[in-house]
Amino acid sequence: MKVTRKVPVGVIVHPNELDRKRIERALVSRKYYRYVSPSVTPVKAGYLIESPCCSRNIDGDGRLIDVAVFHYETVSGTWKLFFKNHTRGMWEFYSLYHRLASAIDELNNDPERLFWR
Repeated sequence: MKVTRKVPVGVIVHPNELDRKRIERALVSRKYYRYVSPSVTPVKAGYLIESPCCSRNIDGDGRLIDVAVFHYETVSGTWKLFFKNHTRGMWEFYSLYHRLASAIDELNNDPERLFWR
């Protein structure tokens, strides 16, 4: 028996393929590490961004590392952006956004160099 999830009309469920591709396309405009190809993977209620570690600051072998997570809060309708604290090995909250586009812009600009290291 196939189980279907009932979602009210007009409610956008995350993750979804449309927003995953939107994030993927937008990452081309990032300020740092433009010569690597990050990946966008669906995770529960959001999207994980990973990238090869070309600077060798985090991984000396240049393997795939966690860069950011976008998490959608259904109740408030807001996006949370997290960065990976590689020293502590955990995700840390960065900021809250009302629009996914604003969160993507912040990740692309990375003014504090917390994401693209």
